[in-house]
Amino acid sequence: MTLQQLEYIVAVYRHKHFAKAAENCNVTQPTLSSMVQKLEDELSVKIFDRKTNPITVTPIGRLVVEQAWRTLLRARKIKETVEEEKHSLMGTFRVGILPTIAPYLIPRFLPQLMRKYPEMDIRVAEMKTEDIKRALRHDDIDAGILAQLDDMDDFNVTPLFFEQFFAYVAREDNLFKNKTIKTSDLTEEYLWLLDEGHCFRDQLVKFCHLKAANKSKKAYSLGSIETFMRIVESGKGVTFIPELATYQFNNHQMELVRPFAIPIPTREIVMLTGKSFIRQTIRDLLTEEIRNAVPKEMLQLRTAQIKV
Repeated sequence: MTLQQLEYIVAVYRHKHFAKAAENCNVTQPTLSSMVQKLEDELSVKIFDRKTNPITVTPIGRLVVEQAWRTLLRARKIKETVEEEKHSLMGTFRVGILPTIAPYLIPRFLPQLMRKYPEMDIRVAEMKTEDIKRALRHDDIDAGILAQLDDMDDFNVTPLFFEQFFAYVAREDNLFKNKTIKTSDLTEEYLWLLDEGHCFRDQLVKFCHLKAANKSKKAYSLGSIETFMRIVESGKGVTFIPELATYQFNNHQMELVRPFAIPIPTREIVMLTGKSFIRQTIRDLLTEEIRNAVPKEMLQLRTAQIKV
């Protein structure tokens, strides 16, 4: 029995497919299948039911996979402890980040970070809030970059910066003439909102007392901030954007930006790590690089802003 074999069975369990598991482990499918079979032979049990599609785990196999995962986690913690004692930047560091943060923050710091520290292996994946928290609990990622919420007591929270919300208003919309946007103004039926499960949407819906944008969801039930921005620029409706997005805008786009009236809704962006997190050297470096990459005025909550 080897750690490699344990890694393979955990991968098959997660992906429910031998080929996908092999791809994730950077080996050929025959190699992975052979190693899994050897482990089953050694233990004299069937870990997976290969007759099902997708692949399922047997009752005894579930117990084996659970222990394999715990063993891999302990082995990884040993390596991380050694690297941290050396204040090393070596090894893979996996980061989950909200889709409403990634397009505007990642270009500001990641390319520069990779040039300055070529020995670092940073892997970034866009994930929703609940997916980030689940991945942290399962040790699938090392850290998450997301908006702070009330239910994060199970994690270590490192503050990064504060980011206010803006409205993005089509020229043809009635709100375009307003210099600022009050929550009471938001009665427009074409209010383009992200789907439920995005904390960006949930924070604004709560702050603005929005019920639903029924017509908008019928017109476009799935979307991203970038998609909704293009719709607004084409002349229809209102959407919301994060502050960092405005630093990528041209003059024509800035004409569509409207700030909220006081108090200005603002989210705090934080880095989340597990309670047993070890690699503080990398976390501290990432924190410093991110804080240096955003405008200085965003490092603290400003006058007239309110955290939502």
